[in-house]
Amino acid sequence: MVEDSLRTAGLEPRGRSWVEPDSACDLLFSGSPDRARIALEGLIERTDVIVQGEAGRRKRLLVADMDSTMITVECIDELADYAGVKAEVAEVTERAMRGELPFERALAERVALLKGLEEDVLGRCYDERVRMTPGAEALVRTMKREGAYCLLVSGGFGFFTDRVAQALGFHRAVSNVLPLRAGRVTGEVQEPIVGAEGKRRALHDAAAEHEMELADTLAVGDGANDIPMIEAAGLGVAYRAKPAVASAAAARIEHNDLGALLYAQGYSRSEWAA
Repeated sequence: MVEDSLRTAGLEPRGRSWVEPDSACDLLFSGSPDRARIALEGLIERTDVIVQGEAGRRKRLLVADMDSTMITVECIDELADYAGVKAEVAEVTERAMRGELPFERALAERVALLKGLEEDVLGRCYDERVRMTPGAEALVRTMKREGAYCLLVSGGFGFFTDRVAQALGFHRAVSNVLPLRAGRVTGEVQEPIVGAEGKRRALHDAAAEHEMELADTLAVGDGANDIPMIEAAGLGVAYRAKPAVASAAAARIEHNDLGALLYAQGYSRSEWAA
């Protein structure tokens, strides 16, 4: 069925091999990657399709978003729950992630609603609400073991990114600062804000620092502020993302967890870091 679909799209199948039996399969073909993606996406129920060149599939730089990508929640929405304003904050978050609001404006609006929140709530929120996305630790630690540099970039706050980065094994985290005064959130934002351009720049800077081409990079995220880094990366992945992000990305993960990005690089499960 798969080979027939490729032929119908004017492509020539060149064989197949299993990365992981019954879980991940490489299909080789010659022809247009875009035509192959159109032919294959949605062909097999609950199957993700990543089309890429055979050479250079194991990436040397991972740049990953945090909220709703490496972790399962939006931290600012969960903080807002403790402040009793989750509905208001979550609405702004959703609009920003869909690209309907500029990220910087959305961040300022949400942080203003957190004014007066006690500092110790941040620790409670991390302990009680933050959960790592399945496959996240395996992705980071396997790539790190194989010599890749792993960078967590977030429009969220350093209190959370520093802890998530340490828990998952990232080399470093880049994020925003949540200003505090006398043990409470001030309701202000601290410049410069890490938004869409900050994430793209972090990808470029890390690639330059480690003397690698952008083709050697993997970026993954879910919101509109991730689009520039996803478009710039050698392999840009939308992970269970908003429609605008899914449309902009060359690869989309909708059904599997983040372990799919190890399969995409040719790592069988026996090669994953524990």
